[in-house]
Amino acid sequence: MLNLPTQDLRHTAIQFLEQSPPQRLQVLKQLGIARYEFLTKMRLHEANIICIMRFFKYPSQLKFPNLIGADLSDLTLDGVNFIRGNLSGANLQGSSLVNADLLFANLMKADLRNADLRGATLNDTVWLEALVDKCNFGVGIGLTALQRQDLQLRGARFNP
Repeated sequence: MLNLPTQDLRHTAIQFLEQSPPQRLQVLKQLGIARYEFLTKMRLHEANIICIMRFFKYPSQLKFPNLIGADLSDLTLDGVNFIRGNLSGANLQGSSLVNADLLFANLMKADLRNADLRGATLNDTVWLEALVDKCNFGVGIGLTALQRQDLQLRGARFNP
């Protein structure tokens, strides 16, 4: 799937998103990127087509997930590894990210309303303009006191 013209890459991404999760996982294994298993859960949506195109364009050069603008709303992503992931502008509304690794993740302008981040590791995470109303952080691992206060002021919950 490397070096495909943009139109072919788009078609391949759409075909991928039309497949069942087990079929998608097989494709990811063939590309050597099965560690990004969460891609098997994404819905067919314009933002996700673009996201999949980025993953397929250079699968051998993927180091950190580039999920700019992706629609990951209402998905169960518990334990996912988004370390150094770029989730700026991503829709994570209503998603479960319990025990996820979000170290150094960029959540700028991401929508995390009603998301569940209990037990997530959040060291050095960027929260600029992120929507966090009714987002549940539990005790919040890795947040500074200032970040915690800022997130609470914007509607985040820190219940154990």
